[in-house]
Amino acid sequence: MSTTPAAPSASSLPLTEPLRIVAVSAGLSSPSSTRLLAERLAGAARERLLTEQDRSVEVRVIELRDLAVDIANHLVTGFPPAALEKAIKEVAEADGLIAVSPVFTASYSGLFKSFFDLIDNTALTGKPVVIGATGGTARHSLVLEHAMRPLFAYLRATVAPTSVYAASEDWGSSADEYTEGLPSRIRRAGGELAALITGGRAASGAPRTRGLDDEVVPFEQQLADLRLD
Repeated sequence: MSTTPAAPSASSLPLTEPLRIVAVSAGLSSPSSTRLLAERLAGAARERLLTEQDRSVEVRVIELRDLAVDIANHLVTGFPPAALEKAIKEVAEADGLIAVSPVFTASYSGLFKSFFDLIDNTALTGKPVVIGATGGTARHSLVLEHAMRPLFAYLRATVAPTSVYAASEDWGSSADEYTEGLPSRIRRAGGELAALITGGRAASGAPRTRGLDDEVVPFEQQLADLRLD
């Protein structure tokens, strides 16, 4: 006598794993406006993913100031201590990354650069990234475009169009009719990160659908097509 297999129970059905956003803060003080900016960017991305995609999100903030000695030791020995190794792994495996540095001498901090020097140069390929920076004056805001964006372009990350710079006067101030305030820039950057995570190539390894633009045409065939034209 045949029997109908029992339907799987709710507890046995696969659950959608939460997305992972890692925010790297290179702030040196405590409390730190750099960490605050990183947390608010992560919160904006998480809110967008929850409300528009109904996806749960885990946020992990990595404070580089707590890893400064480990980073220096790794640079001279080549062997990362356990805490640093865990942080590097979390960055590499994140679905989305937020990277925020204070401005030092018109660029990102040495601690920030030293940490990303330890990341394998293929680990961030295609990974959605939002960059941010903090400083005492708005005159340093171009650090995002002339220093931080080229760094992550070199690492082949997918950097969100909107980067966020927060000067001292931006905290708690409202924008004028010509500029966006800090909260609106954070929301826009967070929304772009959420869109990149769910709409672009997933950093967690989900396959990317290949379209016509991705088709590889041999160079000889391209030359032949030109001759026919």
